[in-house]
Amino acid sequence: MVQKHEPSRALPRGGNSQPRPDSERGGERSLQPDARTPKTLLVADDHPVVLEGLVALINRQSDMQVVSQARNGREAVEIFFAQRPDVALLDLRMPVMDGVEAISAICEKDPAARLIVVTIYQSEEDIYRALRAGAQGILLKDAPAEEIVDCIHAVAQGKTWIPPEVGAKLAKRVTVRELTPREMEVIHAVAKGKSNKEIGVALDISEATVKVHVTHILEKLQASGRTEAIGLAVNRGLVRMDGGVAA
Repeated sequence: MVQKHEPSRALPRGGNSQPRPDSERGGERSLQPDARTPKTLLVADDHPVVLEGLVALINRQSDMQVVSQARNGREAVEIFFAQRPDVALLDLRMPVMDGVEAISAICEKDPAARLIVVTIYQSEEDIYRALRAGAQGILLKDAPAEEIVDCIHAVAQGKTWIPPEVGAKLAKRVTVRELTPREMEVIHAVAKGKSNKEIGVALDISEATVKVHVTHILEKLQASGRTEAIGLAVNRGLVRMDGGVAA
């Protein structure tokens, strides 16, 4: 039984509900596919069960058809440009190239590509990065079937789809001061338990400079110390529990 959730808000991209002409898309695809023709989709996820579930759900819809599948980000990018699907669903965390990197690679060549990021994570940083890279839709993997279908329809029409609970987190995220690339390197090292001296050696900067970076990080994250800063960085997706750092 499909659980009824508060419907997500589908917003026109860039605040403009008017479809863009084909000439702006850099290709022959129309902005809104003919309603009589099923929308073609690419689904990319490295978890077989999730991939098969999404494909089965989509193919049950009379106006949708999965024409290609991918197991990593790089494969997704290659297939996207070979198949040119109407909409692509991309897992946020994939091997070889993650979802954000794949979105960036696709949008670099096709800025108007219709892309949806699918994730089990609700980190505002990850979702913020995905939207900045060019995603128009955000789907949580525990979303009911009805919401998944509605999201695909909205994005296929050139609208943005963000679940209410995600939108609330994004509203907080846009007010946060971003860390510089160097500060990201420092917080990554801090999360690994390195001292200022060790960080300085690793980054080839003085210990005094490291202290300045740490001070700026604490200010931007509004943290009282290194331990709290690490926790906030993890919660925001800046630092991953597996030791990785957000791109």
